[in-house]
Amino acid sequence: MKRILVANRGEIACRIIDAAHGLGIEAIAVYSDADAGAKHCAMADVAVAIGPSPAIKSYLDMQAVLDAGAQHGADGVHPGYGFLSENTAFARAAQARGMKWIGPSVESIENMGDKNRARNIAEACGVPVLPGSVRFAPDDLWQLESEAARVGFPLLVKASGGGGGIGMKRVDTMDTLHATVTTTQQLAAKAFGDPGVYLERFVPRARHIEIQVFGYGDGRAVHLFERECSVQRRFQKIVEESPVPHLPAAVLERMSAAAVALTASQRYSGAGTVKFVVDADTNEFFFLEMNTRIQVEHGVTQAVTGWDLVQAQILLAAGSMERVEQDAIQRRGAAIECRLYAENPAKNFLSSPGKIEALTLPVGLDCMRIDTGIRAGDAILLFYDPMIAKLIASSTDRQSALTAMANALAVTRIEGIRHNVAFLSALIAHPGFVAGNVDTGFVQRESAQLLAASSAVSAGVAV
Repeated sequence: MKRILVANRGEIACRIIDAAHGLGIEAIAVYSDADAGAKHCAMADVAVAIGPSPAIKSYLDMQAVLDAGAQHGADGVHPGYGFLSENTAFARAAQARGMKWIGPSVESIENMGDKNRARNIAEACGVPVLPGSVRFAPDDLWQLESEAARVGFPLLVKASGGGGGIGMKRVDTMDTLHATVTTTQQLAAKAFGDPGVYLERFVPRARHIEIQVFGYGDGRAVHLFERECSVQRRFQKIVEESPVPHLPAAVLERMSAAAVALTASQRYSGAGTVKFVVDADTNEFFFLEMNTRIQVEHGVTQAVTGWDLVQAQILLAAGSMERVEQDAIQRRGAAIECRLYAENPAKNFLSSPGKIEALTLPVGLDCMRIDTGIRAGDAILLFYDPMIAKLIASSTDRQSALTAMANALAVTRIEGIRHNVAFLSALIAHPGFVAGNVDTGFVQRESAQLLAASSAVSAGVAV
């Protein structure tokens, strides 16, 4: 493989280009009108315009993206995350045009992409699953109330084709069930092109734990340990870490074995993430979903294992990866990631688009990795995700990693837009977080204290 098409933008496009260059492989970038001159374009060997600013007319235009690759001789295509990363039509079309798909098989994407089907496959592999319902289409709701009663309240209405916290709503009583299902179906149709939803038992005090897996495509797979992803706002993560605090080793071993069994059963190829809900009161774990792509937080795993997962994806697709056995994969130290977003925490984390007038990131600090697709003078656009950067601190232990992260956030400066840097500083200093006592409701439950503390941070007051 001599040249790959990077079918994405921003931070993940920069990450893939960097990984490709590290292997001596050239990269073709694509860009919309709004991204002309963006960082990922400057990093690539070739950059090709593919359409207007809205994603549906550019980054989601399969024909335009693949034409860019074909025009410049791409041997393979890496989709990153989001956009077309789990789109089976795109994967098939890329392969039909002679490009290697840097990801799992179409069959794996289809099996895990349909959340109902994925639940059934996981259950058949002996992986625990939460009580759930059949799939509901907009014109087929006759079993809705009986299925809701069987699943039990509180429950979540979830998009069958969804992921990343999108298309997920909580329901506490039968009174609001129908309205919530209808709303979620409409959102799912718009976001994923699939209006199907299903019901799943909601765990009130839940932890979100992920197992990073890597499959060799022949029925063999390994895991690269776990990540704690419970610190979320609006069902979307803002802080991740490894190892997870306060979860018995025996539970993690069973969870990792379950993730590997599921991955192997699919003859899965490349990097994937098996997500679990863990009951914070009982430590019981249940399958949530599998993401058939690289994760935003893969850098946390790289920091503690030394595995460059993006390079591993490319090498496997090229047929030149040396396989590693499970007992050869070791974890060293601890790592934590904070996602810097252009958003206003005081207004329910509302996106804050605009030009970044000045940007100072903690470059050069020990134990710190920075992944970003943004430079001073760039703009955060309404068309796309408002992520500015990911800061990943790693050290010999969790406390040292937390200290490194606190120091990094303290020297980060962003001007011209609202952002969540002060909020993140307050969050990682919160006694509950420092003690490792978090669940998916942590941010919402502690919001008043976190917002007050972040205001103090912004004013330069010690917290």
